[in-house]
Amino acid sequence: MSFQVILVIHVLLALGMVGLILIQHGKGAGAGAGFGSGAAGTVFGARGANTFLYKLTAAMALGFFITSISLAYLATSESNVSDTSQSIMVQPLADETAETESSDIPSN
Repeated sequence: MSFQVILVIHVLLALGMVGLILIQHGKGAGAGAGFGSGAAGTVFGARGANTFLYKLTAAMALGFFITSISLAYLATSESNVSDTSQSIMVQPLADETAETESSDIPSN
């Protein structure tokens, strides 16, 4: 139950981060329009409203990191608790045991 909830939050954080990163302007986005038009101070100057987007992106990245570690921990701990008879790593293959018993290859 908790694995699925964290997974949904993880996917939502990933999609939100993609959206936030795409709507932000890069540091050099206004450089082409800034030179020669008298607005060179704004090209390298204050970021204004962008600081909120940067802080929100950093918070979402931290949440993504935490959910990634949580999912990794839950995935390893749930595999230890689960029934080992259901694991494909423990069960021998039925075809493999039948082949070795009725093999036509002589043994050395």
